[in-house]
Amino acid sequence: MYRIGIDVGGTFTDFTMVDEQSGAVHFHKVPSTPHDPSEAIQQGISDMLETHGVPVHEVSHIGHGTTVATNLIIERKGARVGLLTTKGFRDVLEIGRQTRPHLYDYGVGKPPAVVPRQFRVEIDERLDYTGAVLRELDEAQVRDAARAFGAAGIEAVTICFLHSYRNAAHERRAAEIVRQELPDVFISQSSEVLPEFREYERLSTTVLNAAVGPRMERYLQRFLQRTRDLDIGHEPHTVHSNGGLMSIASVRQYPVRTCLSGPAAGVVGAAAVGRAIGSLNLVTFDVGGTSTDVSLVCQGQPLFTSHRHVAGYPVKTPMVDIHVIGAGGGSIAWLDDAGALKVGPHSAGAVPGPVGYGRGGTEPTITDAQITLQRLNPVSLLKGRMDVHAQAAREVVQARVARPLGLPLEDAAQGILRIAAANMSRAIRAVSTERGHDLSEFALYAYGGAGPLHAVEVAEECGIPLVIVPQEPGTMCARGILLGDISFDFVRSEISVADPEGWRRVVSIFDELRQQADAWLDNEGVAPALRRCRYAIDARYEGQNFEVQVPLDAAGPQDYPVFAAGFRRAHEREYGYAVDDRRVQIINCRLQAVGQVAKAPLARRPAGPLPEAARLGERRAYFGGRHGWRASPVYDRDLLPAGIRLAGPALIEEMSSTTVVGPGHDVAVDTYGNLLIRLQGDKHD
Repeated sequence: MYRIGIDVGGTFTDFTMVDEQSGAVHFHKVPSTPHDPSEAIQQGISDMLETHGVPVHEVSHIGHGTTVATNLIIERKGARVGLLTTKGFRDVLEIGRQTRPHLYDYGVGKPPAVVPRQFRVEIDERLDYTGAVLRELDEAQVRDAARAFGAAGIEAVTICFLHSYRNAAHERRAAEIVRQELPDVFISQSSEVLPEFREYERLSTTVLNAAVGPRMERYLQRFLQRTRDLDIGHEPHTVHSNGGLMSIASVRQYPVRTCLSGPAAGVVGAAAVGRAIGSLNLVTFDVGGTSTDVSLVCQGQPLFTSHRHVAGYPVKTPMVDIHVIGAGGGSIAWLDDAGALKVGPHSAGAVPGPVGYGRGGTEPTITDAQITLQRLNPVSLLKGRMDVHAQAAREVVQARVARPLGLPLEDAAQGILRIAAANMSRAIRAVSTERGHDLSEFALYAYGGAGPLHAVEVAEECGIPLVIVPQEPGTMCARGILLGDISFDFVRSEISVADPEGWRRVVSIFDELRQQADAWLDNEGVAPALRRCRYAIDARYEGQNFEVQVPLDAAGPQDYPVFAAGFRRAHEREYGYAVDDRRVQIINCRLQAVGQVAKAPLARRPAGPLPEAARLGERRAYFGGRHGWRASPVYDRDLLPAGIRLAGPALIEEMSSTTVVGPGHDVAVDTYGNLLIRLQGDKHD
């Protein structure tokens, strides 16, 4: 039987197919179809099954990562949303937090409110902070608001009442009334989407869930129909932002949880490969067509966060802690008003794409610079399936960058790459050195179609001694989808003093969360023997505004001392100190329900001498001012055996990417076919 992972990116849609018995892996890529991402999915699956002679009935699992929700938020193309909220809280969505992350940058503005003010309706109802009813829900107001929404063409309704994380009764009743009046609208309740305190983040997350819900539903329906057209009998799963999988039914209810769908799967996959090869500390470096995503894996585990912004909007759901910048292969090089060279964040995307792809692009991109310097194949990509228009790439770099700056062509192209590397390095430092991590203790795990092209320069810039490039790095996110488990995060706010007496309440909350988790896992079809739970508590000292997260192996009556010691360690690691005589507050209880999924073993690469066929030839490539143009051997990665070592300069090509090994460095192939590039400190600037 075979398992297929799919990652829908901005430029390409990637596929990985694994034989469950042998662990043999097959990879495929097709250009994305932004007008309907499911079109590329159907084409890619069909191509893969036909190429490798796999009957459809032998497909046992499809995992799917998508950027649909993220793109809807970024492009502000979500549904028309109406909001029901507690009287007096109509404008919370616009007031937000009075923070100014870019205090002196007048070019940075707040994004517009997702729900225009005329569609934000106040309802007479009120709970106190314990969840006790102070004012009953005015059902007539809810019904009138629903009818007004219907007349205005509202497609989704958000219901977010004050303190509903303590008592969801008013939200549930309001949802029943809206459903009676508007049976076809998407309804998003904050007590279901995010039952946590902090009303602004809860409201923002719930509103975004509503905004992406209707269009996500239509996309999922097309996706399911296309898999049925292929006669695939198993319903696909979708990876969500914590790197786990959930059913299509869960995605329909909580689409906002897919905001980091594909990138999270790549980090999970990188961590799994890192554990297999004994490299537990990784900086994951995923460079695609439109963005660079970086994250940390510490001691074999990805780092998580429960709060981030997507296109300026707070999203508070558990997710892999990934830092994203607008620097990818399609990022456009341009001159600002002062004549300085800039790269990104705007991108040529999949359509029209880089000029060198010959699809109508007119702006110079990072990919065009790579083609100009012949680090990227100037003839064809994707194992010959995509022609490269090298002359057009050179001409656009010459006309738009080299000539205006008075530079030789290679210096202009190298300048584009150096600026891109500097931007990428800043992103890496933001998640590592700025948080107290020593990059000399990490390896750079480079993937995405463009990651291995930039990896050596970025590692040099950051002081990282080792670069790891997995097999077919351009499809790593699709591969990571096959290494994840079914999972979902449950949370309950419990703002109380942490002491042995109050711990009984915490134990009771976790018992309730376990019941919710079991019900969810029942719906996901996970057998009891394959279930497990992960526990965590958000806590802080009294008087603090923000919490640290304390992971726990269990949350039973006897585990209070374990929590207390864990909080002290976590606070000391985060802030550098602990205060033993200050009381601790418990804020949130978190439980992650996990349903273990069978995973194919990692396939080992046969050892042996370097075959003559692995060397495809030689081409001149540019390695910066120090080394200039150098004759560089070109190798077919698929034919490189385990155990061999090559000296740079070298260009290693495969279907989804090209790895650049600079002069003065060497590369080895390990047991699992990963490329290990050890840096010798010889920069090629």
